[in-house]
Amino acid sequence: MTRAFDHDLLRRFATRAVHAGQAPDPLAGAVMTPIYQTSTYIQDGLGRNKGYEYARTRNPTREALERNVAALEGGRHGFAFGSGLAAVDTVLKLLSAGDHVVCGENVYGGTHRQMTHIWARLGLTFTFVDGGELAEVKAAITPATKMVYAETPTNPMMRLCDLAATGEIARKAKALFVVDNTFATPCFQRPLELGADIVLHSTTKYLNGHSDMVGGMLVTSRDDLAERIGFLQNSSGAVPGPFDCWLALRGTKTLALRMRQHDVSGRRIAEWLAKHPRVERVYYPGLPSHPQHELARRQMAGFGGMLSVELGDVGRARRLVERTKIFVLAESLGGVESLVGHPASMTHASVPAELKRKMGLTDSLVRLSVGIEDVEDLIADLDQALGDD
Repeated sequence: MTRAFDHDLLRRFATRAVHAGQAPDPLAGAVMTPIYQTSTYIQDGLGRNKGYEYARTRNPTREALERNVAALEGGRHGFAFGSGLAAVDTVLKLLSAGDHVVCGENVYGGTHRQMTHIWARLGLTFTFVDGGELAEVKAAITPATKMVYAETPTNPMMRLCDLAATGEIARKAKALFVVDNTFATPCFQRPLELGADIVLHSTTKYLNGHSDMVGGMLVTSRDDLAERIGFLQNSSGAVPGPFDCWLALRGTKTLALRMRQHDVSGRRIAEWLAKHPRVERVYYPGLPSHPQHELARRQMAGFGGMLSVELGDVGRARRLVERTKIFVLAESLGGVESLVGHPASMTHASVPAELKRKMGLTDSLVRLSVGIEDVEDLIADLDQALGDD
């Protein structure tokens, strides 16, 4: 007899991470969700099927991932995409030519590039503001504003957006409030509970956690938005394959454990770097020196493993990223392995120089994605890399 999970018992985060949205396979009782590697499904007759017709529209492996992440975010509907930028693209397709978007200035460089180089050409308008300053967000609202888009913490300056207050601004403007929750993950922050209409993820990062797939996710609790997003997902077709969905679903099972270690090590390394004589400044919400530390404590359950370091010298930054042995110089973040990056020439290379200056994103800024290795080894690696100039 096949055993089904009692989802009423999935009350706590780690339990939901392992079980939500899934049940043992009814055919053989497989505990892990099978990889349904198929493009189409047999029909019982004209107009009669088992709920599946074509894999772009529905796939059981993808649906398990979508249900799982939706449950982790406290949402009702999840939609998986082939990349985080495909998820951004779909969110912006909810709008029409002439609509206006208020967006945090310090978003991922690919998000900024898509907005300014693609959607601006197709009739959307954008105003980029410091999302941490509510007065700036409010002042940017116009009668044409249909969306407020936030990333919190931001990439790479680790700025925060007051989710509850910004959500109220968007609600009064009758605009959608979209939050990129990639850095914090639902383990540490759940924007839907604080007023967001849609939560966005690059599942490539912490949700997958093993740097072996690329994907995106949108989650909402609104039925009307779910209907529209589902239509766009199917119509545009930027869906992930079943194996990538299976990899991400494998990753979410250990999300609670991994985030706990990312957070412990991130805090420890941030504190160590803040005292280092060759470091000018550390950007990390978990440090009391962060200007929004109290906000972070209020709306986040943890601070995570992402931090940025201002070294004050371009040569020193270059030497750091090229000298580390455990921290690997690479794009991306959120994996079990530690990564180091140079945002100005990597993730944010396409952002205009003037905007970089306004944000404080200098050529001497280095971003760290702290993995789950032994923290003493990670500190020793940074120590030797920050050695004599």
